[in-house]
Amino acid sequence: MKVFVGLGNPGSQYERNRHNVGFMALDRIADVHRFSPWKKRFQALTSDGSLGDERVLLIKPQTYMNESGQAVGEALRFLKVPVSELYVFHDELDLAPGKLKVKLGGGNAGHNGLRSISAHVGNEYVRVRIGIGHPGAKELVSGYVLHDFAKADADWLEPMLDAMAKAAGRLADGDSERFQTDVARALQPPKEKKAGEGEAKGAAPEPKPMQPPRRHPAGERQSKRANALAENLEKWLKGRKQQND
Repeated sequence: MKVFVGLGNPGSQYERNRHNVGFMALDRIADVHRFSPWKKRFQALTSDGSLGDERVLLIKPQTYMNESGQAVGEALRFLKVPVSELYVFHDELDLAPGKLKVKLGGGNAGHNGLRSISAHVGNEYVRVRIGIGHPGAKELVSGYVLHDFAKADADWLEPMLDAMAKAAGRLADGDSERFQTDVARALQPPKEKKAGEGEAKGAAPEPKPMQPPRRHPAGERQSKRANALAENLEKWLKGRKQQND
C-alpha cells in the first residue's frame, strides 16, 4: 500500500489558500480516479482506492499544518506502512508557480508541515513539491501562503492539478521520474504546425481549378467588327442574287 498525504489547513476559510495546494492535489486525484468518499480517520480525512495495481490511501490531516505529523504518524503505525511508501504533496516557495519537483528526503526548507511529519515518522519519505512562487521577502511569506490563489493562477493551477491526477499512477508504481515527465508534457503548449506540415512527402500538389481564358478588350472589338463585316457581306450577296433572279 502507498500513502499519499496532502498538506493544508482544515476549514472552508483556508480552502483556496496557496498553503492548501496539497489538499487540492489529493481532491483531484480522488475525483479523477473515483476513490471512496472522504471519511474521518487518524485525525484526518481519508479516501482509498487503486492506482493501477497499487492500493492507495489518501490522507488530509485535520490537525492544522503545524501538527500534520500527528495524523500521518498515527496512520502509518496503524496500517504498518513503512515511511518509504509515504508521498507528501505540499506547496513549495522555492519553485516558480506551475513547476513541479519530486525528491526523496532532504531538508524541510522551513515548511512547518514537513517539519512536523519528519518529527513523527522520520525524514525518508517522498516530497511532491508544487511550486507557488515566493513573495520576495521573508516577512511576506506567512500572508502570502495563507492567501487565496489569484484568479489568474487558475490558468496554470487547474491544468497542473489535472495533469498530476492523471499521472498519479506513476507515483504509486514508484516511478517519480515518469510522473514528473508526464506532468511536464501535459503542461506544454501545443506546437503550431508549420506551413505544409502534415502533408504526405512527395505528394503531388493539388491541381488548381482551371480559369476561363481571359479575353483582351482589343480582341473583342476586332471580333465584333469582323462579325459585322461578314453580316454586311452576306446581305450584299443576297441582294445581288435577287437582282439576277
